[in-house]
Amino acid sequence: MSEDVVNGIKAKHRAMWALGDYPSVATEVIPALGPELVVASGIRPGEHVLDIAAGSGNAALPAARIGAQVTASDLTPALLDAGRRQAEGDGLTLEWREADAENLPFDDGSFDVAISCVGIMFTPNHQASADELVRVLRPGGRIGLINWTPEGFIGQMFKTMKPYAPPPPPGAQPPPLWGNEEHVRELLGDRVTDVVAKREKLMVDRFGTPEEFREFFKTCYGPTITAYRNIADSPERVQALDDELAELARTNLDNGKMEWEYLLFTAAKK
Repeated sequence: MSEDVVNGIKAKHRAMWALGDYPSVATEVIPALGPELVVASGIRPGEHVLDIAAGSGNAALPAARIGAQVTASDLTPALLDAGRRQAEGDGLTLEWREADAENLPFDDGSFDVAISCVGIMFTPNHQASADELVRVLRPGGRIGLINWTPEGFIGQMFKTMKPYAPPPPPGAQPPPLWGNEEHVRELLGDRVTDVVAKREKLMVDRFGTPEEFREFFKTCYGPTITAYRNIADSPERVQALDDELAELARTNLDNGKMEWEYLLFTAAKK
């Protein structure tokens, strides 16, 4: 694949995540995930921590709050800017670094802990990002990942949107594969030890109706916005996607609550 093609893919990816208001998703819908990942990863004060595909910092900020030295990296400057504003408001000090998870600008063995909270899963080349994740860790350094499972609600949402979304880049793998334990083990191979993988459920109580869920994601979530833009010239397809997303939410909404499954994966670099 030529450099121009790769750069074009990265530009589209960067633009997608700048759409809408992902910081609202992080703070209103999934705020519990970042702190949970920090605890599961055993992050301690003074440790050098890299948050890969950090977005607006839903895991980086809690790590900094307990005294870790945190670098939050992401491909999308707009998300880093939002995280930086939040950190300043909270009196926290972090390094915010624009970086491609498939080609990180850090030396080998630079960090004690590398984490990613529903972020690294969206890189097109899973193996490349996994290789970088391991490379930047010191021997004995720890990995902590939270990713949506293929079978869970968000995995099913991406399955629902797929027929309406633009085609993925050549060779790109589906994001929810990072929520499959066997897939992650294969990506990391024999370079890690002390693997612990657990499927967990996030209780989401942000949405009172299926339509409220759909409209929030149509407004705030880059991949959903992109899918709708792709079919904007077809009212029939827009209506079909409207109906399918509402139905998906309806079948998962119980008294104003939803359960979204994710994989919590921790390991140590050999």
